[in-house]
Amino acid sequence: MLTVFALACHPDDIEFVMSGTLLLLQQQGWNLHYMNIANGSLGTEEFSREDIIRIRTEEARKAANSIGAVFHAPLVDDYNVFFERETLAKVASVVRQVAPDILLLQSPVDYMEDHQNAARLGIAAAFCRGMPNMPVDPPFPSTNKDVVLYHAQPHGNRDMLRRTVHAGMYVNISGVLEQKRAMLACHESQKNWLDASQGMDSYLISMEETARETGKLSGRYEYAEGWRRHHHIGYSRTESDPLYETLKENAFINEEYEKNCR
Repeated sequence: MLTVFALACHPDDIEFVMSGTLLLLQQQGWNLHYMNIANGSLGTEEFSREDIIRIRTEEARKAANSIGAVFHAPLVDDYNVFFERETLAKVASVVRQVAPDILLLQSPVDYMEDHQNAARLGIAAAFCRGMPNMPVDPPFPSTNKDVVLYHAQPHGNRDMLRRTVHAGMYVNISGVLEQKRAMLACHESQKNWLDASQGMDSYLISMEETARETGKLSGRYEYAEGWRRHHHIGYSRTESDPLYETLKENAFINEEYEKNCR
């Protein structure tokens, strides 16, 4: 069975930009794995550190369980997601254990450092998956299995300098939007926090608006998620696009983007 690993930063990040694609892969029989590197420790104005970590971990676990995904526990506090050896060793161990065919990551450019660092950690963890002399925590044997990396759209489809980011591939998630919404709704603790801290006016509405905007960027779909494929060197022996090949009835390649990759 083919395996996809969704690796993001905070509890609810997967639901915002990746879960529609995960649901479509599930329909095609893929094995799903789900992990947030950070534990959500700062995402509250109401709870203690210990309480919000417990609450948000259980919310994320509930979301993963709702789609039959294997849940992997978070590793560090919010804003302790740094590109450094200790955290990389932990992320790399999980990547080796999962040995995914597809690794879904956040955008390497986004509005906050935690998201960008989570992407960097995933990239490096995948790159050193086949290096037996690279120590990982806990120890796990290296693997040379091919993996293809894809980066989700940044929050609001903008980079940190407000420029619109266009995807290389758009996936039509209109048919699974309600399930995507239900996954995000598992993160009940975030409604008040996001309203207060970011003026999101309702995290569920914000997610739908982002998916609608991504659909508009696609020029074809009402609701979409967008993906950019990472360079294959160091990750797979040949250049391949398993996400598109699996979902091509619900996806299309942005030829304008691909022209810039040639």
